Amino acid sequence: MSLPTPLRVEDVSDDRFLELARRGPHPVPIEQAPAWDAYDAAVWGREHLARLAVIGADDAPVAVVSLSRYEVRGFPYVWAKHGPIVLVEQTPENEKAIRDALVAALRERYPWAVFARLHARHAAGDLHELLQTVTFDHTVYVDLTAPEDQIMASFSKRGRYKIRRTLKDEAMTVAEETGLTGEQFEELYEIYRETAAGAGFGIFPAEMYLTMLDTLSPHARIWVARRHDAGPDGDLAPGRAVAWVIAVVHEDGGTDYYAANNLEARDTNAALRLKWEILTTLKAEGVREYDLFGVGSERAPQLMGVREFKQQFGEIVECDGAWDVPLKTVRYRALTTALRLKRAIR
Repeated sequence: MSLPTPLRVEDVSDDRFLELARRGPHPVPIEQAPAWDAYDAAVWGREHLARLAVIGADDAPVAVVSLSRYEVRGFPYVWAKHGPIVLVEQTPENEKAIRDALVAALRERYPWAVFARLHARHAAGDLHELLQTVTFDHTVYVDLTAPEDQIMASFSKRGRYKIRRTLKDEAMTVAEETGLTGEQFEELYEIYRETAAGAGFGIFPAEMYLTMLDTLSPHARIWVARRHDAGPDGDLAPGRAVAWVIAVVHEDGGTDYYAANNLEARDTNAALRLKWEILTTLKAEGVREYDLFGVGSERAPQLMGVREFKQQFGEIVECDGAWDVPLKTVRYRALTTALRLKRAIR
């Protein structure tokens, strides 16, 4: 069904934004929520800009979006991280109509912006692959509204077997360690270095993750898996960390934001144990859905390494990937050319 046009774009208060965003098919992404603003303010080059509603000709809201200012190679842009949140049937036509209304508004509001980064389910002629960074358009959602035994039953046969086995491993514990110090995080960051080196992706300096945990408190939380034996050769320190997860919890939704595990964790299925402990903890707190936050696909080949692991927790489904939409066509073309040349030189 086509949207009643013309569409208009209006500023909305934080409360009104959340009221409308909760009508979406999934819990409100924290990146779109007011809780995220403090994190934007703490990171150089970022700034929260506005929360907007796209309104149909019948005065019914059809989408909401929160916008932040980012910068790449000196070019400023607007990112609606995990937005817009579409409140109507998400057809290609409806997405395009909403996007057209937003692009017109952004060009008027933010004449300095070279492009906008918006999320969309359907590819279209006005959408370009990202200049930098990785997006994903498939993920796994774990429904936490069912009883624990039904949640376990929804996992793959192999996943169930491994989780049950690791739950019997008395040498392993999983605990929430939210509130750790920078010095305590150093042990965990070394594990992340190992994970990144093995998988071939880059990571931020440790300060970025500590800033996230601090500014997004109490939403950003960290769980750590530790082993209390001395290892197969008897030369390892009891209590050592082997894996960890930073999860972000907002209202009734949880997200698996960052995760790391070393070789010992992989040998002992610590990552599976971590996920199960997080899922059961958040379920008890009233969280209804947990997003494993992306798996590999044609658009995200860099994430193929986690696809098989995350598939143990449920069905892989489509989600809205990020795309770049030029606001200043000539400058955007110059930026893409510069980045292409830079990569060719490497």
